[in-house]
Amino acid sequence: MKTLQGKKVLITSGGTLEKWDRVRGHTNLSKGTMGCFLAEEAFAAGAEVIYMHGYFANLPQNVAKMRTVVFEGIEDLADKLKSIVQKEMVDFVIMAAAGSDWVIDKVYDQSGHLIEEKGKMPSEEPPIIHFKKAPKVLGEIKGWSPETTLIGFKLEATDNVDYLIERAKLRMDSSNAEYMVANSSNSLYGTEEPHFIVSKSGEVLKIEGKEKTAKKLIEILTSK
Repeated sequence: MKTLQGKKVLITSGGTLEKWDRVRGHTNLSKGTMGCFLAEEAFAAGAEVIYMHGYFANLPQNVAKMRTVVFEGIEDLADKLKSIVQKEMVDFVIMAAAGSDWVIDKVYDQSGHLIEEKGKMPSEEPPIIHFKKAPKVLGEIKGWSPETTLIGFKLEATDNVDYLIERAKLRMDSSNAEYMVANSSNSLYGTEEPHFIVSKSGEVLKIEGKEKTAKKLIEILTSK
């Protein structure tokens, strides 16, 4: 029986939290369900699991037997992930976290004055928030750790399977990932939506539900 004994698997899970001030911020609907399934399957296969998770993500059942790293925003996730993969050999990185597309640039009051205090925004009137594009962490990982096998996730708000897979292939090529898991945004509202595991060779596997997808993906990795 093939296992991941002696292998190190880093899994990112849950949503990022982009803070506006010390008490407010924006995140997304990801609860880390897929990340939990992946962590449990990797652990069961004998791997050393590093579970990197957002503030509001679920935790795996066997989390006490895993190494955990909490991240805040997408830039914090990038910094912590880079530090780990550059300091130690990580065999597999599975980027299941739902990173923000936008981070805070500047915040102004209604009169157009820059709010620079780091405490709490005034509650009397709504602030004007300027966003900037968030860094694409997936595309940086191979530069940090070329020998790591990289698995990404591509979520699109579409029911068009061909378009979804096309977008996943584009993301796989741009990030130099070995595999990409494509899924519709419908999967944010349940666990039984279909997922598509796309490999660099062009093979596409349709799997029903998050748990079965996690099981199949780890099974694929044990054969590498």
